[in-house]
Amino acid sequence: MPAHRRDTPPPRTGNSETEVLRGFLGYLRQSIAAKVEGAPEPQVRTYRTPSGTNLLGLLHHLTAVERATFLDEEVTDWQATFDAPPADSVADVVTRYRETVARADAVFDGCTGLDAPLRRPRTRRPAPAIRWALVHLIEETGRHAGHADILRELIDGTTGR
Repeated sequence: MPAHRRDTPPPRTGNSETEVLRGFLGYLRQSIAAKVEGAPEPQVRTYRTPSGTNLLGLLHHLTAVERATFLDEEVTDWQATFDAPPADSVADVVTRYRETVARADAVFDGCTGLDAPLRRPRTRRPAPAIRWALVHLIEETGRHAGHADILRELIDGTTGR
């Protein structure tokens, strides 16, 4: 019988814009990591769409998005981020994602406000405002969390957030 996780409702956050944005981003981050965690090999890497989407690749991609957006790391081949290295286990990719999220959260913790630009110490790319970065990651993570819901159900029937 397929596993069914209890749905976790959206977070109840404080009323400030920062609390709402960070609360929803945290919720989406936890949701997608949980969706990938424990997924079986090799199905977690199997392309489930003609475009080559796979469950593990989605989390690997989101790790690259977090790093590029918040940690000022340059990505030269975005398409390549949709495939996790063959030597990396599911646990490796989930751990790397969670470590990246913790580093990104530390960047937020040091910010003075949502209008402040993100620090760009390594690259010369234009620095977006913290607000833009948070909304972008909510959009990107939410989009791929939806994909992950479908992919995980196709793999082993697991549903729920």
